[in-house]
Amino acid sequence: MPLHTRILLGLGAGALSGVVVNLLAGDAHWVEWINHYITGPVGQVFLRLLFMVVIPLVFATLTLGVAALGDLRNLGRIGGRTFAYFIATTAIAVAIGLVLANTIRPGDGIPADVTAELVASYQGDATSRLATSGANDLGISTLVDIVPRNPLKSAVDTQMLQLIFFSVMFGIALALIKPERAAPVLRFLEGLADAVTMLIEITMRFAPYGVFALIFVTTSRFGWMLIGHLGLFVIVVLAGLALHCLITLTVALRFVAGLSPWRFWLAVRDAAVTAFSTSSSNATLPTSILVAERRLGVPAPIAGFVLPMGATMNMNGTALFEGVAVLFVAQVFGIELTLGNQLLVVLLAILTAIGAAGVPGGSIPLLMMMAASVGVPAEGIAIILGVDRLLDMCRTTVNVAGDLSATCVVAKLEGVWTHQSVSTTTAESAPAGISPVGRTV
Repeated sequence: MPLHTRILLGLGAGALSGVVVNLLAGDAHWVEWINHYITGPVGQVFLRLLFMVVIPLVFATLTLGVAALGDLRNLGRIGGRTFAYFIATTAIAVAIGLVLANTIRPGDGIPADVTAELVASYQGDATSRLATSGANDLGISTLVDIVPRNPLKSAVDTQMLQLIFFSVMFGIALALIKPERAAPVLRFLEGLADAVTMLIEITMRFAPYGVFALIFVTTSRFGWMLIGHLGLFVIVVLAGLALHCLITLTVALRFVAGLSPWRFWLAVRDAAVTAFSTSSSNATLPTSILVAERRLGVPAPIAGFVLPMGATMNMNGTALFEGVAVLFVAQVFGIELTLGNQLLVVLLAILTAIGAAGVPGGSIPLLMMMAASVGVPAEGIAIILGVDRLLDMCRTTVNVAGDLSATCVVAKLEGVWTHQSVSTTTAESAPAGISPVGRTV
């Protein structure tokens, strides 16, 4: 049975059993015991196995990708195209979300007593996330902090932007020194990338069980009770994410990359399911790189350059969610945001999407800062925390799809890829030209 089918079965079984348990048992002690001692640890072990390989994978693939580009003019051109695609698609995603939020106005129908109850239930969680996030204002210090003082400390602290900066600079240095001096380092990095890729393949064999556990913990705790109060907000966010995929990504794939959107979604289904179940772009990155090289047929240097950057800097779904969330909370509290304020929301959503942590719930602290910046009470973000996990799963899927679409667009513009490179067969069978561990032969 193909991997994506097994993951989907685990996802469906976990969601269904969790909802049934929530309806029948609610907050029973034995449900908490199962989540604390069985499903919770299983899900966390699966996530930790994925996170375990992110740092060496990003360093090896990004450094190899930059070094393989050779001429620094190639790096500048590819980097410019990648960044332009990220900014353009993110801005369009936020615009879609704001148009829907202004048209449907999901916050107008929330009763005041429900608002007070939700704030009281989740304000502590919101405050703790902001306190432990280490988030600061989006000023000049953010740009300075991209340059690491100690790359090893950045790796230990999972500071992805700093790690990306060091990897790019290290790759540039390897491209500039004599080939015979760079060769041993490149061979080491290739071996590291291959070993990490094999670890990913081993880990993904346990994905159906990890996915079951992760989804069961969420649905058994919350069920669908909160969606009754926040249903319209959830619908607006999901509709915006769907429109972004159906319009923005479809246009980019069809008219820029020359690829059928249907073939694209068939090819990336493993990464999409992993993103949905883990709610983490970083945890999905190993699978995304495998999918890009094996299924989409994107050359390893392009995939190794674009995807690590995308997992940190390209958050289409997150930016759309943030825009809708700020307007929703403003509507709940009766605050009308002017056109200027909404344009500021667009700008802040783009900037915070770059700074958002690629982990479950990583956008919440920055979302609170966004709300405060346009005069919306930051504590109001607590209203949506009950449904954040569900929406996090969906927006992470869109984030990852945006990253993978970027690899196709950039590779097409570089003239090193065509739609004929795409394979929609099972992940276990690699296209010709790709070795069993995903490196170009």
